[in-house]
Amino acid sequence: MTLVVLVAALSVSVPLAAAPQRTGQRPAAAPVPAASDKIAEAYAQFLLGHHLEEHDDEDGAVAAYQRAMELDPLAADIAAELAGLYLRLNNVQEAMTTAEQALKIAPANREANRVLGTVYAALSESTPGNTPRSRTGGSADENLTKAIQRFELAMAGAVAETDPTVRATLARLLVRSGAYAKAIPLLTDLVNQEPGWQDGPMMLAEAYSGAGRIAEGIALLEERAADDPRLLPALADFYERERRWSDAASTYARALQRAPRRVDLKFRYASSLLSAGGLENLGKARDILADIVTGPATDTRARALYLLSQAQRRLGDYAEAEATARKVIAQNGKSPWGYYALAESLEQRHQYQAVVEALSPVVGELRGKSADPSFDVGLLLPHLAFAYRELGQYDKAIASFEEARRLSPKDPAIAGYLVEANIAAKKYGAAIDAAKAALADHPGDLRLTRLEAQALRHSGKADQGIALLEAAVKQHADEPLAYIVLAQLYSDADRGAQAVKLLQDAQAKFPSDNSLAFELGTVFDKQKKFAESEAALRQVLARDPDNATALNYLGYMLAERGERLEESVSFLKKALQIEPDNGSFLDSLGWAYFKADKLDLAEDNLRRAADRLRTNSVVQEHYGQVLFRLGRYDEAIAAWTRALAGDGDSIDRADIDKKIRAAKQRLKK
Repeated sequence: MTLVVLVAALSVSVPLAAAPQRTGQRPAAAPVPAASDKIAEAYAQFLLGHHLEEHDDEDGAVAAYQRAMELDPLAADIAAELAGLYLRLNNVQEAMTTAEQALKIAPANREANRVLGTVYAALSESTPGNTPRSRTGGSADENLTKAIQRFELAMAGAVAETDPTVRATLARLLVRSGAYAKAIPLLTDLVNQEPGWQDGPMMLAEAYSGAGRIAEGIALLEERAADDPRLLPALADFYERERRWSDAASTYARALQRAPRRVDLKFRYASSLLSAGGLENLGKARDILADIVTGPATDTRARALYLLSQAQRRLGDYAEAEATARKVIAQNGKSPWGYYALAESLEQRHQYQAVVEALSPVVGELRGKSADPSFDVGLLLPHLAFAYRELGQYDKAIASFEEARRLSPKDPAIAGYLVEANIAAKKYGAAIDAAKAALADHPGDLRLTRLEAQALRHSGKADQGIALLEAAVKQHADEPLAYIVLAQLYSDADRGAQAVKLLQDAQAKFPSDNSLAFELGTVFDKQKKFAESEAALRQVLARDPDNATALNYLGYMLAERGERLEESVSFLKKALQIEPDNGSFLDSLGWAYFKADKLDLAEDNLRRAADRLRTNSVVQEHYGQVLFRLGRYDEAIAAWTRALAGDGDSIDRADIDKKIRAAKQRLKK
C-alpha cells in the first residue's frame, strides 16, 4: 500500500535544539547469542546500511539491512532501523511488517513503535478511499488510538530525551483525540524548549481551549504575540471565542498593519467591529466591508456584502441596506442570507407588506426544493411570521411560527415567538399550551415562563401566572429581569403595592441596575403616583442621559397629563434623535403636539407612527383624534376602525365606537 508523502503529511516540524544522531552503535545483543562471526558481520552490514543511506543509496541500504537481519535475526534494532528506512521511502507496507517483526523481538523498541505510530497516525487522517482497511482493520478513530499508543511507547521512560518531532506529533494526536490534559504538559515543555517552533504556541492554546482553560490560552498568545506578531490572528480569534469583541477588533487591526492586503483579516476585523457595536465601530466596519466588496469575487466578498447590509442598517442607512441586500440576492438567489438581510432592512422601515411580498415566494420555493429546508426555510420563516403579525394577519403568523417550530423543535426563541403570536391573536389557551410544551424542553426558561404567565392573566387566571413568576424569582434570584416580570404582572393584576415593594427590594440588591428604576417609574405611573414616577424616571436619566426608552416614557407621561408640554416635546425629540424611526416615539411626540394644539405637527408624527404600528390600537386611536380635529372625518373613522381591530390594549372600545358615530354624523352634514 502507498500513502503519498506519508512523513511530510504527518510530521510536525520542530527545530531540533538537540536532535539525537545515529551513532552507528552495534544493535543490542540478542537474547540467544549467535555465532560471533555472524554477529560481527551483521554489525558490519548494519554500519554499511547507515553509510549507504547517508549517501542516498537507499536500495543499497535496504539490501545491507536485510543482510544484517539474516545474519542476526534476533536484533530488534536492525529490523527497526530498516522499518524506519522503509517509512522514509513511503514503502508503508514493508515499514509496518518490519516494525512489527522488531516488536515481536522487543515490544518496547522505540524506533519500531515510532514507525507504527507514524503509519497509524497517517491512516487516521486518510480519506476512506485511501485507507487500506484490509491491512489495518481499523477506522480513523481506531487508527488514531493506535497511533497514540505507539507514540507513548516510543517515549516511555525517557520523555525528555525523545526526539522533539516525536513529542510534537504525539501532542498533536492527543489534541485531535480530545486528550487535552495529556497534551498540555507535553506542549508546554516543547514550547519552552523549542522557541523557534512556530506552531507550538497555537497548538498549546488550542489544547487550553479544549480543556476549558481558554483564559490560559489567551494569556499564552498575548505573551508570545508580543515577540511573534504572526500569532496576532490566532489571539484575535481567541478573543472572539470569549466574545471580547473590542479586543478582537484591535488585535485584527494590529495584524492588518503587517498584512494590509489580507482580505480574510479585513473580513474578521469588520465582523468584530460589528459585534463590538457603537456608531464609530459600525462606521469603520461599513468602510472596510465596502472596500472588500469592490475587490475580486470570492466567498469572502459574498459574505462581506451581507455584513455590509447589516452595517448600513444598523447605521440607519436603510435604503442602502436594502440595495445591498438585493445585490446579495442577485449574486445568489438560492441562498437565504440575502433575503434575511432584505427582511431586516424592510422591517426597520416597518414595510411589513413588502417583507411578505419578498419572502413569501422564496419560502414557498425553498420549502419545496431546498436540500436542507430546516436551515433555509427556518431562517426566513420567523421574519415572514413577524410581518404577518404586524399586519394583523394572526392566523398566517401563527401558521408560519408553527412551521418554524416544527423545523427547529428545540429552539426556545421560536417557541416564544409562537406563544406571543397566539397572545396577539387572543388565543390564550393555545398560547398556554405552546408555552407549557416549550417549558418541558427548557425548564425554568424565564422568557417562556413570563409568556405563560401573561397568557394565564389574559385568560382570567392571573393568580396562577403570579404563582409561576414568584417561583421563577426564587429560581432566578440573581437576575433583575425576574423581579421586573413579576412586578409587571403584580401591576397588571392591580397589586401595585406588591409591585412597588418587590422592585424597591430588588433595587437594594442591584443598586446600579437602571431597568429596575425604570420599571418602578412605570408602576408608579399606573398607580397615578406621578411625582414618584417622574422621580424614578429622572433617576434613570441621571445615570444614562441617552436612555431613549426613559426619555419617551417621561415625555409621554407629561403629554398625557397635558403638563409642561415644551419639556415633554424636548424629551421626545431627544428620544427620536437616538431612534429616529421608532413608531412608539413618533406617537408620543405627535400626542404631545396634539395636546399643545399644534395639529399639523401632530398629524405628521402620528401619521408616521400609524403607518409603522398598524395593529397598535392606541396609536391608531391617537391618529383618529387628530384627523377628526382636522375635519378629515372619513380618515378618522378608518383609523378608529383599525384601533378596534388591533391589539385592543389600553383602549376604551365603547368610547371609540362613540367617536366613530360622531364622525359619521359630521360626514352627513
